[in-house]
Amino acid sequence: MSAEATNPATPGPITPAAQRRRGRPRIDLRRLGRAALLGPAARDRLPDAIGHVVEAHRAHHPDADLDPLRRAYVLAESSHRGQMRKSGEPYITHPLAVTLILAELGAETTTLTASLLHDTVEDTEVTLDQVRAEFGEEVRYLVDGVTKLEKVDYGAAAEPETFRKMLVATGSDVRVMSIKLADRLHNMRTLGVMRPEKQERIAKVTKDVLIPLAERLGVQALKTELEDLVFAILRPGEYAHTRELIVRNASRTDDPLAEIAEEVRGVLREAGLQAEVLIRPRHFVSVHRTSRKRGEMRGADFGRLLVLVNEDADCYGVLGELHTCLTPVVSEFKDFIAVPKFNLYQSLHTAVARPDGQVAEVLIRTHQMHKVAEAGVIALGNPYASPADEPTDGGGTRPADGERADPTRPGWLSRLLDWQEAAPDPDTFWSTLREDLAQDREITVFRPDGGTLGLPAGASCVDAAYAQYGEDAHACIGARVNGRLARLSTVLSDGDTVQLLMGQDPASEPSREWLEHAHTPVARIAITRWLAAHPAPATPSEAPAATRRPAAEGPAARPAAADVVVDRPGATVRLAGCCTPVPPDAITGFAVRGGVVTVHRVECAAVARMKSAQRAEVEVRWGDISECRVTLFAESFGRPHLLADLTEAIALEGVAIVSATVEPPSQQRVRHTYTLQLPDAAHLPALMRAMRNVPGVFDVTRAHHPSPTP
Repeated sequence: MSAEATNPATPGPITPAAQRRRGRPRIDLRRLGRAALLGPAARDRLPDAIGHVVEAHRAHHPDADLDPLRRAYVLAESSHRGQMRKSGEPYITHPLAVTLILAELGAETTTLTASLLHDTVEDTEVTLDQVRAEFGEEVRYLVDGVTKLEKVDYGAAAEPETFRKMLVATGSDVRVMSIKLADRLHNMRTLGVMRPEKQERIAKVTKDVLIPLAERLGVQALKTELEDLVFAILRPGEYAHTRELIVRNASRTDDPLAEIAEEVRGVLREAGLQAEVLIRPRHFVSVHRTSRKRGEMRGADFGRLLVLVNEDADCYGVLGELHTCLTPVVSEFKDFIAVPKFNLYQSLHTAVARPDGQVAEVLIRTHQMHKVAEAGVIALGNPYASPADEPTDGGGTRPADGERADPTRPGWLSRLLDWQEAAPDPDTFWSTLREDLAQDREITVFRPDGGTLGLPAGASCVDAAYAQYGEDAHACIGARVNGRLARLSTVLSDGDTVQLLMGQDPASEPSREWLEHAHTPVARIAITRWLAAHPAPATPSEAPAATRRPAAEGPAARPAAADVVVDRPGATVRLAGCCTPVPPDAITGFAVRGGVVTVHRVECAAVARMKSAQRAEVEVRWGDISECRVTLFAESFGRPHLLADLTEAIALEGVAIVSATVEPPSQQRVRHTYTLQLPDAAHLPALMRAMRNVPGVFDVTRAHHPSPTP
């Protein structure tokens, strides 16, 4: 299962991936193809051509019913008879190879049955109704899903809506994508018969879309081999250099990794811990990355030690012994058992050093963890099978509505299904998907209630808010990270505890600035949709006060227009943004260009500048007192529940919070910025007094914005 062993375009030695499987004889697909042409086997025995599939399948599922496999092979072979691959092999060799890949990874019988039939509906006269009648609804559904994938062009000219529908189908049953990945792996292995430009196009699509999906499904065995095959095609020079490094290391007379492995076995044996210690050679891309990271490669850098135990607790026992008896590299320790990766991966990672400077990375996991680490969702079998509720008929049955929740579905896939529905158009979905798949690492943050949120590395509190609350996150007014007040723009780290602080106004609005700090599709799409539905109003410098709409932004929001009476017929009134006057402030006005009168608070610094510039002062006064919007700053000492107490004080005064921000504490002092909608402007002094009365608050002031030069 390697680029060099199977791809005619890249001859050379067997790769580490192939060495891991050296115990299994190499499958001769041409021989299997010739056997397939001999016709179907007798009804009472399995065809010889799928003997290897059966052997691999029974290694994982010794009690599996093999009848569906026999019937599926007979139908596939007869349907594809006479069809040939571009390599010259009988076409039946392809579904056989795909099914063998899945069988070696531990796929259950239903998946293997659908895999054998995955090209029949697309390339032969077999119909989905025939598949359903012979193998049941479950197999029909999987074959239909893979058939739809075959119609998708993943390239630059891809139809995003088709890909979108495909992912929705995949989300309903992850086994569809499992079959597709195995299908792509076999096609990549035999890509050498195609023209170089077509090899490159297919390799780029595999790199951009399918390898990230394999990573997210946790199917590392497929992902690593696909990476090596793509590496050989897209970066042949670096591939050749990496191969030279591996060959040179293989010719060494000493093997530091084997010596460290033996030392580890001795430590665990003395401790009475039953464990299997294996050497896992790095695949080509891993060696390439390691060489770029470390520079000169040493013997122990070409592989890692894998320690397999029976129980979770034994993992930590092994870790303790290694760290006690050997020299640990503490910075290399990671616990993916307590906090699994987003793709179900669990393992302890550490590293130990020898006196000569050789460092060996060590992976510690149970046998079941290892199975899932290699095969991901494939190792979970049929996540929908329930003997009591879902009787099977060959491939099993499926509820009439075609909808079922997958209890094993990775969180990233659940989130994808959520935000794809909210994407405003297929192009947005496609571009956002590509960005999401480009994220190569995910972090886990904790909620105060003990729950967790999976987010891409680089995510902010804005992303956490939308991950937890969906579009209700429009009402988020702040956050605490690890118990400390933080901006919504704060970038989160793995293991942070995040408490989102929510306002009570159902009409709360997101800030346009949030888009700059949103990295997840669900956040970006939700904010973009809201902004598209609520276009930004004209700024105060461009629109008369009587027609101005409330601004959607937080700290810079200006007061809503109140009635101002001006002794100048036909004049347009504009409330100055520098001092945000509201009733009952003492005000004055100045005539500016265009017949506009700007209204300032009397104590505004701009008033003196206007007078010195010989601006004509105009008498103005408040008319009817009406509701208004105002921005207030609250200065306080940091203490627990302060934001909640301030919010409650504002609410008790009957004032709506339009937006709020909290700056990070500085020398135990915290600055809060509130944009508030008052039902009665005359109530502003009472509101400010109520806020000052909150314990810990030492000042509340009106916002003053720098005024432009008149």
